[in-house]
Amino acid sequence: MQTHFTDADRQKPHIQEAESILRTCVHCGFCNATCPTYQLLGDERDGPRGRIYLMKELLESRDDDDQVTEETRLHLDRCLTCLNCETTCPSGVEYHKLLNIGRAEIERRVPRPAGERAQRYALRKMMVEPKRFQALLKLGQTFKPLVPGKLRNKMPAAPVDAGARPDAQRHNRQVLILEGCVQPGLSPNTNAATARILDRLGIGVTPVAEAGCCGAVDFHLNAQDDGRARMRANIDAWWPYIEQGAEAIVQTASGCGAFVKEYGYMLKDDPDYAVKAQRVSALAKDIVEILRDEPLDTLNVKASERLAFHCPCTLQHAQKLNGAVEGILSKLGFALTPVQDAHLCCGSAGTYSITQPELATQLRNNKLNALEAGQPDVIVTANIGCQTHLAGANRTPVRHWVEIVDAALPGA
Repeated sequence: MQTHFTDADRQKPHIQEAESILRTCVHCGFCNATCPTYQLLGDERDGPRGRIYLMKELLESRDDDDQVTEETRLHLDRCLTCLNCETTCPSGVEYHKLLNIGRAEIERRVPRPAGERAQRYALRKMMVEPKRFQALLKLGQTFKPLVPGKLRNKMPAAPVDAGARPDAQRHNRQVLILEGCVQPGLSPNTNAATARILDRLGIGVTPVAEAGCCGAVDFHLNAQDDGRARMRANIDAWWPYIEQGAEAIVQTASGCGAFVKEYGYMLKDDPDYAVKAQRVSALAKDIVEILRDEPLDTLNVKASERLAFHCPCTLQHAQKLNGAVEGILSKLGFALTPVQDAHLCCGSAGTYSITQPELATQLRNNKLNALEAGQPDVIVTANIGCQTHLAGANRTPVRHWVEIVDAALPGA
């Protein structure tokens, strides 16, 4: 793609990066064929190629240019950031990096209406602090009949009891685990189940209380400086354990995992954190990356349920781990039902199901129809956002896949 930046613009780091990405795009449009929002809306501007043109025009224009409009932001906001387009693209366009640049630029130049700003601020403050989120969640569940309609429909049922976690210190092998911001309230059993499985494989799991939200919520709601501050805080919290020999930082939410693996890139220009961030990203592992290298036959799992696996976009497109969980579940003896169009997003996408509820609901219904076609007993997934979003339809039960494995262990 041809670009028209001034020499002065090319001195700016974000323009340099944007131009490099833009010039890899060859206009082929293969990305539109697998874009969930383009499939629903049929608007070129709601597909990756159209959004790339919008961002090109935005970045090439002056601050007072009339081309920068609310309409441009509307189409960027509708993007799920599912990265399906990156998996499809034959030219290797790093679309999500360009999208981060474009969203930050339009946020700077065109202030949002007060209502949107208030909603985004409230989401950030409610979700990123685990204790605050759990308190608000409990309050909402207690007074669910009084909660406004749209929010009431998103209010999840009480979570499965987490049970006990084994003593991590009895093993020589040690990994850290990111507890997350909303997962402790919505599904506390996920990380507890992970700790029990790894314990049987001789691996101790250490939670680090000082490590909080990975930073994705802030970052994707265009509070990018706050997101980077959370990255730095997490690096500081993990670093002493890394120096003591922790072999990995485990994530059970693929959204968090995809984001932590980007720390090295997002802090590359920070002289105090660039090297540490690269190390953290290298140590970040989804739980499936740990388990696939272990002797799983020693677990003696008693598999009995038919499962449909929903592979989150952050697992298959961002982390390139498509098929990894399915391989483990099959190896353990679980029957997996076929899922058509498994590459498509369920519509959760962080806070997307709240900020774009109509599109998110259409995507969820399509995804559930595909997942339920094989009549599974349970739908399993690998990301708390997808899990909560799919379960919100109150159809087939939805769990994290490690919970199903844990429940099938002898003596569980």
